[in-house]
Amino acid sequence: MKFSTLAIHGDGKTEERAGDIVQAVHLATTYKQPKLGEFQENVYTRGSNPTRLALEKHLAVIEGARYAFAFSSGMAAIDTAFHLFKSGDRILLNDNVYGGTFRYASKLFAGMGLSYDLVDDFNTLDFDRLPGDVRGIFLETPSNPLLKVTDIRRLAEKARAGNITLIVDNTFMSAYLQKPLDLGSDIVVYSATKYYSGHSDILAGALVLNDEENAARVKLLQNTLGNPLGPQDSYQLERSIKTLAVRMDRQCANAAAVVDFLRAHPKVKRVFYPSIDDEERRVQEAQSRGFGAVLSFILRDGCDPARFIDDLLLFDFAVSLGSVESLVCHPASQTHESFSAELRKKAGIEDGLLRLSIGIEDIGDLLEDLERALKAA
Repeated sequence: MKFSTLAIHGDGKTEERAGDIVQAVHLATTYKQPKLGEFQENVYTRGSNPTRLALEKHLAVIEGARYAFAFSSGMAAIDTAFHLFKSGDRILLNDNVYGGTFRYASKLFAGMGLSYDLVDDFNTLDFDRLPGDVRGIFLETPSNPLLKVTDIRRLAEKARAGNITLIVDNTFMSAYLQKPLDLGSDIVVYSATKYYSGHSDILAGALVLNDEENAARVKLLQNTLGNPLGPQDSYQLERSIKTLAVRMDRQCANAAAVVDFLRAHPKVKRVFYPSIDDEERRVQEAQSRGFGAVLSFILRDGCDPARFIDDLLLFDFAVSLGSVESLVCHPASQTHESFSAELRKKAGIEDGLLRLSIGIEDIGDLLEDLERALKAA
């Protein structure tokens, strides 16, 4: 079956008790067991909940994965992934990785016995010169917020040869546009708050993978750390996934039009988007079915970013992305404030950089809003 069908029907099984065509919400925290020495699948909802299990099976189906796990947030999923490593391991990260991920590495790794290095371009990474303690790569592609594209298949081959675990944060793409497991990654992580939710009303995360041993460890960690997604949010997230394809088709089409508009505008200095650079476009087209709906740009000297933001009517000034409404964000102060000024400068995250998450509004209205704000800036 095609993605849109899988997104709606999952594995094709209805809710077993009553034949519901939508998943029931199981709110119980504990479950009656058959008898002493016999236990059913659900014992205590932290370890297993029927609504969450249905969501996790649905995620696995659309990802083409053997295993999927739903968490209380994207950072909870990332935390669980990092707990798969052991003291003494080094992990490589994009130099413009999401600020929350960087904050985790910079503030918590040392206490876990882990270390990290920032990499400016994984496409040119020389594996022969890596320190011997590198055991993991945490990759965003396209990256946040500069939309840098990495060849996942090439990196996966190199990582596998070096016995290095490759984790891909696929939040910007979702499985509808890109499937890193098919390209050789070991684990895929999501802030499901973004495109999988799509309506700015669910905080959730996910991990998907194929390896049985790692899946058992993730299951243990999910139960032990106590960070699974609750049943009500699991139900809402599964419902949202059903419209993922149609939402993203509209968002990607709108984003392409916004990119063309901004690139041609005299007040815009530079636009960051995976289709602009010829080599990045080639890689993106080879590993994905689209370029996504997030872009960043810098205004020309003399233009005031604050005035631009203030004059927008349809683009709300807020963090996050992936929802039906369009948002504008200032990465230096909102998503990457955990980077020092020196690190932001080195990574290319200028103070004047703005990030747009494009929604499903009428494209004419979005372009009119941007034009008005650019004139004011």
